[in-house]
Amino acid sequence: MRELDRWTAADGKRPIAPTGSPASTTKPETWTTHDAVQDGPHGVMLGGGLACIDLDHCISRRGKVADWAIEIIRAVPGAVVERSVSRRGLHIFGLLPEGPGRRRGCVEIYSRARFIRTTEDIYRMGGLVDLAPAVRVAAALQREGRIPER
Repeated sequence: MRELDRWTAADGKRPIAPTGSPASTTKPETWTTHDAVQDGPHGVMLGGGLACIDLDHCISRRGKVADWAIEIIRAVPGAVVERSVSRRGLHIFGLLPEGPGRRRGCVEIYSRARFIRTTEDIYRMGGLVDLAPAVRVAAALQREGRIPER
C-alpha cells in the first residue's frame, strides 16, 4: 500500500495536500507519496480498487477484540489490519470495486472517494487482498444482529 501515490498529510481526520491546503478525495493532484508524509500524521485516499473496512468500537478497554470483528478479519486471512486512531477500532485494507460507502452498525465499508486516517499501528501484517469475503461475512453478521449499532 505504501507504494501507491494516494497519500496525504492529515490534520486530525482531514486530508492535507503537500501545498498545505485541503486535499480532495477526487483530485489525485492533491495527493503524494507515502515517503513525503510518513513523518507526521497521514492517511490514504481510497478508490481505484483500494478499499477499507472500518470496524468501529471493536476493541475493549482491556484490549480484547470483539468476536464479530474477529470473524470479519478471519474472512480475509491475507489482509493487512491496523488499529485506528482511537485505538478502539480496526481498519482492514484491501481491494474492492469502487462503490458507495456502506455502514452496517459498527462496520463501515469504503472503496471510493474517501480519506482514511492511518496509524500504521499494525494489528496483523498482510497485503492488499480481495475484501469481498469480509464484506459477505459482515453482511451475514448484520442480518443475524451480531454487529452492534454503535
